[in-house]
Amino acid sequence: MEKYANDLKKLGNNIRLHRERAGLSQEALGFKADLHRTYISQLELGQRNPSYTTLCKLANALNVSIYNLIGK
Repeated sequence: MEKYANDLKKLGNNIRLHRERAGLSQEALGFKADLHRTYISQLELGQRNPSYTTLCKLANALNVSIYNLIGK
């Protein structure tokens, strides 16, 4: 997992950026995406590696494409 630590941090930063642009708290995003707030926090900190399904849930809740979440 260490090999991808920087990628996970970039993903987390992108999730946080889009969440803040949407004016959502971690709790509100979790509710919209059917994910727990602590899991959202762990994603934003680059501590978790989300599945494709989770990325779909987040992208839909944030009204962005998956590419916007994982893009550079």
